Amino acid sequence: MPTMTTVRTPEDWPTTEEQARAVQDELRARVILDEPGPPPGTGRVTGVDVAYDDERDVVAAAAVVLDASSLAVVAEATAVGRVSFPYVPGLLAFREIPTVLAALDALPCPPGLVVCDGYGLAHPRRFGLASHLGVLTGLPTIGVAKNPFTFAHDEPDTPRGSTSALLAGSEEVGRALRTRDGVKPVFVSVGHRVTLAGACAHTLALTPRYRLPETTRRADALCRQALRQTYSV
Repeated sequence: MPTMTTVRTPEDWPTTEEQARAVQDELRARVILDEPGPPPGTGRVTGVDVAYDDERDVVAAAAVVLDASSLAVVAEATAVGRVSFPYVPGLLAFREIPTVLAALDALPCPPGLVVCDGYGLAHPRRFGLASHLGVLTGLPTIGVAKNPFTFAHDEPDTPRGSTSALLAGSEEVGRALRTRDGVKPVFVSVGHRVTLAGACAHTLALTPRYRLPETTRRADALCRQALRQTYSV
């Protein structure tokens, strides 16, 4: 079993919407968009995801490292902490980042590219969880979401690998990507230190059998397991 870390919310963590937006504004300026990122299918790739227990105000995070070529699990870690911010659309990263960072920090090896179940630039303030995590850790990050949030897109063509632009007005903030023939697309956006084309290529490399990346599927299962185990001891 992975080690589980118990997390405290940092003392300087934002407590109001105004403070959180100020942090987003400051950190957004540090996002790097002109690096290609690691080649898909090489090195390591790590999925992060969270599960909530709203009644107890607890969040569990998981980080699962895969070998990018074989998709075999290399390492995994979990962390459990208090939800660190109220529910506010556009500020969800503040609810979970301390716990996600703790799970990443508990890994016994470098994570390589980090794949978030959520958004990077495809965010109303162009600074979703993938961008936030990337800036704080310095790691290349991408967001692969299950729905398009508030953005418009045309349906991609039917074959796997087809894409269409995810648009905020005329600005492309991500892409709808078909990972299975004829199956609902996923929504890919850059987090930090990766191109959009690279983010889509990584996503295709991580979806040999299912709609969602293996990183997300494994991290989702592990964070739910961690949440259950928190109350079974």
